[in-house]
Amino acid sequence: MSVAQFGAVIGMIIGIINGTILALHIGTSSAISSGVVLGVGSGIMTFCINVILGFFLGFLGGALIACIYNLAPWGETGGIKVELEVGQ
Repeated sequence: MSVAQFGAVIGMIIGIINGTILALHIGTSSAISSGVVLGVGSGIMTFCINVILGFFLGFLGGALIACIYNLAPWGETGGIKVELEVGQ
């Protein structure tokens, strides 16, 4: 589960970066053409969809990778285990 959560965070960060680039592209291209309001709304919606899809696909990808790694017959690898400690 920890690998899936880590994948979700990384996917969300990538979704934010990708969504920002696409939203700026859509907003500027619509400002040059006719519908400015439609372009801004499309840019905001594109940003939100990219962040949400990045989160879910990152979670699913991390879960799938961890499942494959844990079930693979590679000897005594021990699987994936993450231990986090809060530093003071």
